[in-house]
Amino acid sequence: MEQATERQVTFFRFEDLRIYHKSLDYITWVHDAVTNFPVEKTNGLAEKFTASAQAISLNIAEGSARNKNQFIYYLKMAKSAVRECLVLTSVCINLKLIDELQEEESRTSLMEMTKMLGALISSLQRNNHNNQDDD
Repeated sequence: MEQATERQVTFFRFEDLRIYHKSLDYITWVHDAVTNFPVEKTNGLAEKFTASAQAISLNIAEGSARNKNQFIYYLKMAKSAVRECLVLTSVCINLKLIDELQEEESRTSLMEMTKMLGALISSLQRNNHNNQDDD
């Protein structure tokens, strides 16, 4: 009989990535932050912020089903979505739609995700380079 402490293997590889779960947490944070945005003042800003946050997770998931070079490409797209979220955070603070604490929470999460994505990209590039050396 299997022990309960053994880690359950997931069918989708991206679900094993910490960055994926961090990005899901960020989607929840954005959703909570934009819930009370006044529609007349934002011109779709809430929807754009939510879509950009979702793009981080979606690119990680999509890329994980591809080869290494394509996965790296999608991870770079996820980093682009992180930068979009940073710009949108700045717009929201300038429009006084979020407070300074929320701005700091957003920036902290985005910086952490950027570092995680960068480390994953570097790891994949190193492994890809090492595999090419074996040929």
